Amino acid sequence: MRVVSLAQNLPGPVTLARLVAEGATAVKVEPPGGDPMAGFSPEWYQDLHRGVQVRQLDLKSARGRATLDRLLAHADLLLASQRPLALGRLELDHATLTRTHPNLRWLNIVGDIGDPERPGHDLTYQAGAGLIGVEMPRTLLADLFGAEQAVIAALLLLRQPAPAHAQVGLRNALETAAMPARLGLTLPGGVLGGAGPTYRVYETRRGRVAVAALETHFRKRLYEALQLRDGEALDAVMQTKTALQWERWAQRLDLPMARVRSLPGDRR
Repeated sequence: MRVVSLAQNLPGPVTLARLVAEGATAVKVEPPGGDPMAGFSPEWYQDLHRGVQVRQLDLKSARGRATLDRLLAHADLLLASQRPLALGRLELDHATLTRTHPNLRWLNIVGDIGDPERPGHDLTYQAGAGLIGVEMPRTLLADLFGAEQAVIAALLLLRQPAPAHAQVGLRNALETAAMPARLGLTLPGGVLGGAGPTYRVYETRRGRVAVAALETHFRKRLYEALQLRDGEALDAVMQTKTALQWERWAQRLDLPMARVRSLPGDRR
């Protein structure tokens, strides 16, 4: 499996790293200024490009394009993450590559399959899906979900005869992730949104702890161990131990409970 990637920032490199982990040989072509990801997260960039041959080429020059064509001539898959018009200007759209490299499969990661020319990033896709509250998101759901779908799409393409092609949309990848909130499950008052006392995050004597005794047998065991009536509020009893103590207590009783780890920059 030989992959040439033009995909920058995050979804493309994550996809490429997963394909390399599955045994692919990968060449990534970056513009002369490099991938912006190398600037905003050098450590993650290095991790994702382990085992990837990186070439910096000016694809608008004859020399750069000739080098890319030589790479594509020996590749099974081209991975891109550009808007269709941009690929068309470079003659790297699927229709053109079908003529120039008929043995090549083509996969492009776009923002939205329904409107692939519209600019956006993970933040705007999460905002549109209703997954952002008052805080900035703690992870890049659209980018990472999109990368997972791109890996699946790439593996499926490699089982089809060339010149098969596919597109993956980052906004579209969020549709499944947004479903619990749309159905009210994870909203305040929802069964997975803290409505009940046995599926909630609590303040403890030090730190916070997540209690997830959702199933009947876990709920029964929890209340019996705490010597409380079923359904009784847990706020007061959670203040009697630290989050770490509760986590260890739960491990002994085979209960789903974990302390909330702090990340750099957390205020608590």
